[in-house]
Amino acid sequence: MADVLVTGATGTLGHRVVPEATAAGHKVRALSRREHVGYTGVHWARGDLLKGDGLDAAVDGIDVVVHCATQPIGSKDVVATTNLIAAAKRARVGHIIYVSIVGIDRIPLPYYKTKLRAEEALAASGVGHTVLRATQFHDLIATIFAIQWFSPVLWALRGARFQPIDTHDVATRLVELIDTEPVGRAPDIGGPEVHSHADLGQMFLTARGSRRKVVGVGLRGKIVAGYRSGANLVPDNPVGTVTFADYLRKDE
Repeated sequence: MADVLVTGATGTLGHRVVPEATAAGHKVRALSRREHVGYTGVHWARGDLLKGDGLDAAVDGIDVVVHCATQPIGSKDVVATTNLIAAAKRARVGHIIYVSIVGIDRIPLPYYKTKLRAEEALAASGVGHTVLRATQFHDLIATIFAIQWFSPVLWALRGARFQPIDTHDVATRLVELIDTEPVGRAPDIGGPEVHSHADLGQMFLTARGSRRKVVGVGLRGKIVAGYRSGANLVPDNPVGTVTFADYLRKDE
């Protein structure tokens, strides 16, 4: 069993990884900027990835870092990852596992470009690492629909398909990687089903009991073209059994 540090431990994915890794028998340390309690057998370490404060203490004695922390604003992910790498090198951490996104090298979203730069920083670091790219989380797809709640119709991207995955399934794969050697780039993973954006929108409306219509919107540009090309999909490597419809039923 390994001594594991989980960054972003209170986030959408990290709060799944912490108990999963603990249940697998690992000694888990959870990184946060604030004091936290909860999770039996978990030690909380205070640290700030952007400032670098507290990171040396957080990684001291750690074998594997599961880096789940993310900030979809500006270049914060690059700064955070660079600071983490520096601390990991000083502590001689053997393995950093980084969660990334399928298609970031083919879809020119600003956030994706930042994630790609963070991957490149790891590749150039000399630290043993594994990058796991996953498709969009169910939570994200649902949130994008939810923010349209007061719109008379639900807008969906015409011609685009998505393969949403449950955060529990991603967490399970990350915990499996703790027991493996660093591989640089692990096989990308996606959810169990691929659907058009419009079909996912209809599932969302049905689960919420709404009679609104889903309207496909046609947009142009390289970002949309990337989604329409299927760059965000991994149809050959579906993971887990929780579909988007299952997720919506659990969330009711």
